[in-house]
Amino acid sequence: MTTTPRRTRGIRLALTGALLAGLTLLTTAGPALADDPSASASPAGDEAGPTESGTTFRTATALKQGQSGTAQASAGDYLYWVFPADAGQRPTVEATVKLPGSAARRGTSTWQVDVYDGLRRRQACMYGHQTRKAAADAATVELSCVLRPVRAWSEPWANDPLPGSYYIRLTVVDLPAADLGLPVDVEVKTSIKELGGGHDGGGSLAEPLVPGVSVASAGETGDGPASAAPRTLATGEPEDGWASGWWTDRWLWTVGGGVLAALAAVFGYSLTRGRGRPAHVPPGV
Repeated sequence: MTTTPRRTRGIRLALTGALLAGLTLLTTAGPALADDPSASASPAGDEAGPTESGTTFRTATALKQGQSGTAQASAGDYLYWVFPADAGQRPTVEATVKLPGSAARRGTSTWQVDVYDGLRRRQACMYGHQTRKAAADAATVELSCVLRPVRAWSEPWANDPLPGSYYIRLTVVDLPAADLGLPVDVEVKTSIKELGGGHDGGGSLAEPLVPGVSVASAGETGDGPASAAPRTLATGEPEDGWASGWWTDRWLWTVGGGVLAALAAVFGYSLTRGRGRPAHVPPGV
């Protein structure tokens, strides 16, 4: 049986089309998942946010992902909130401070928002307005901090964001002494952007960095004291739980790469095997 040039050309065109389709899948699957508006939306829900804040890490007020919180405080107070963030997510913190009337203030003030992880390590902001100065006649001051993507695992010496609780601390860092204690209204909001498997890394934490999680786990397994309380964490967790499933969009890249490799092998074989025996050459020659 001989292979005609037309049939060989058709096979090559089909394989080329399959290769192009596979490349299109690989180049569009990741960005489509990462930039999908529905994937970056945070599950805020209709539940009203808290109307107070904590004054220390231990008393930080819990926020859900995408939830807003408000508080009435005095200039000079340290205000704390805490929210969960999981691997593959990029948290954003926004804060708005409503200042008292300019007639009651004596000068400019500088406000700052800081974010700490579950080990109380201060996390750097990728971008945003983490520190801002408010003029003496300003009505509000707006702050923001976009954190680095949360990783599933990192080296012990690194300061990478890891799954667990994240603390927001808002305070004024520069203020005339006469303005200390003036009333302010504060609103904070957290939002989460899902980045997908492009930021996945090898390894994972045994437990998220949530205060009390190790004690609660020991109580559940029976390794801790008999009086250990059930695992109820005030800082909460993402609505769909901490990332522990086997699925990640990296499977698309893995399967797509395997398909492309197979198609490339078939295509290369079709190019090198030739067109078969010429029609004018008799068998056995």
